[in-house]
Order: sequence, then structure tokens, then C-alpha cells
Amino acid sequence: MKTTKTIDTGGRKRKKFTREEIQLYSLCVIPVLLVIIFCYVPMAGIVIAFKDYRFDLGIFGSEWVGLRNFEFFFKSSEFVRITWNTLSMNFIFIVTGIIAAVLVAVLLFGLKSRTATKIFQTTMITPHFLSWVVVSYMVYAFLNPKYGLLNSFMATFGVETSDWYANPDVWPTILTICSLWKHVGMDSVIYYATLMGIDSGLFEAADIDGANAFVKFKAIILPELVPLITVLTILKIGNIFRADFGLFYQVPRDVGLLYSTTDVIDTYVFRAMREIGDMSMASAVGFLQSLVGFAMVVFTNFIAGKINPDNTLF
Repeated sequence: MKTTKTIDTGGRKRKKFTREEIQLYSLCVIPVLLVIIFCYVPMAGIVIAFKDYRFDLGIFGSEWVGLRNFEFFFKSSEFVRITWNTLSMNFIFIVTGIIAAVLVAVLLFGLKSRTATKIFQTTMITPHFLSWVVVSYMVYAFLNPKYGLLNSFMATFGVETSDWYANPDVWPTILTICSLWKHVGMDSVIYYATLMGIDSGLFEAADIDGANAFVKFKAIILPELVPLITVLTILKIGNIFRADFGLFYQVPRDVGLLYSTTDVIDTYVFRAMREIGDMSMASAVGFLQSLVGFAMVVFTNFIAGKINPDNTLF
């Protein structure tokens, strides 16, 4: 491997990059430009959250109204319900998602056949690339009150059928299953890659000592995964105030009877936008979600640092 050289230029050392390093840095140019163009430049539009935006006046010509746009959200009669739904469902997704992804990664790591591992990984990753619109039709095929596969199966065994789209209590479970089915495959890849980097000598020593699978998981696998689990959890908590719009809007099919458990901040704001078309209000809520997410990342990272400084994000 070539090392980076330095050239003495009158007392100063100028770094000379190798060709391999230049190639690696050049690969970063386009992604960095995309992030700057699509993530940082549009941040100037945050000012809309503090203005009474009008299309004819433009962003900077519209009237400044301060925090008035935030009042719509905080003074709404649905504020407590949609906030609770957003936080509670995201918390469930984070906990179940991490447990399921780690479990899948460990099971795949235990497979001896590389062909079987690739088949299982490909099968589980495929749902990640499906649109929530497609998933919603698949769910509807199962839960259709009259012709759904689930009700047909229940009727075959003499079990009373149910109108799933009129029963809000079952939807937290349904949405959790949908989220796991769609994301667990891709999330498990990250943990699986970490497991592949573990020194095989540790497992050989454990076998010599007569350790069973549980002891290996507790003494070798889990300590290796804890730093990664901590970092990914911190990142996921950063989005705990922001719901997956496709999951909560498309899968329940925007049925009003289900709003008590499926209505979250993003779907509520979307319906408000559809009815009154207030872009300033929508921007204010989005800005608030970003602030809360940033605060949660900093706070969670601080707590993680108190427990173990080596497992923090920054």
C-alpha cells in the first residue's frame, strides 16, 4: 500500500497525495455537491416558516409574521394525539427494528452455506425497494373486509371475521409488522457486515472452552455490535419526531376511522395543506421537527457518552 508523501518546501511540508487517494477523493465530489445543492442551499427557504408566504410576492417579499405559523400546530385540538402517535409508534419501530435486525444478522452469520446466506439476504432486502403504494395494495389484499386473504382464511376455520379498516386498535401492530417487513432486511446488512469483521480466533477459543451459542452471543457478538447499535439508535432517535409518511398515509388508506391510532404529524399537516394550502404552516412544522430531531440527537449522544464515551456519534 502506498503511503502519503510530504515534500519539504523551505521549512514547510506540503502533502502529496497518491493516485489512489486522488481517486478516492474524486469519488466524493458528486455526492458532496448533491448534498450541498439539495440539502444546504434549500435551507434558505426556512424563512418561509416565519412569513405569510404568498406566491406573487415570493419567499423574501412576503410579510414577516414571526412565530404565528407555529400556533396552528400547538393550538390544534389534535396536537396531543398526533404527537403521542408519532413518538410512540417511532419508539416501537426503533426497538423492534433493532432487535429484529440484530437477530436476523446473527442467524445469517450462523449459516455455513454462502449460497443460502445470499438467497436469504436478497429475499429480505427486496421489500426495501418497494414503494409504500405497492405495499398498501398488498396489505389491502390481505385485510380486505370481504375478499381479503386473512378474512377468507379465518372464515375457513370458522373464526369470526373482522373489518380491519374499522378497528383502529389493531393498526399499531399492523404498521409495526409492515415496517419490520420492509426495513429489517436492509438494516440487518449493516450488522451482518460488522459480524463478518469479528476475529474468527475468538470463536475458535470459545469452542475450545465449550461455550454454547448463547455464551458466544453474550461474550463475543453482542460486545462487538453494541457500538454500532448505539450509533444507529442515536441516528434513528433523531427522526423520532418525524413519521414515515408513506407508511402512515398509504397503508391505512387514509381511513378516518383509523385516525385515533394512525394519524401522525406528517399526515395531519398534509391534510391541512390539502385543505387550506398554507405552505408557511407546513414549513413551520417541518422546521420544528428538525429542531426537535437535532436536540434529541445531541441529548441521546450525551447520555451515551456518559455510559461509554467510545460508543458515541461525536
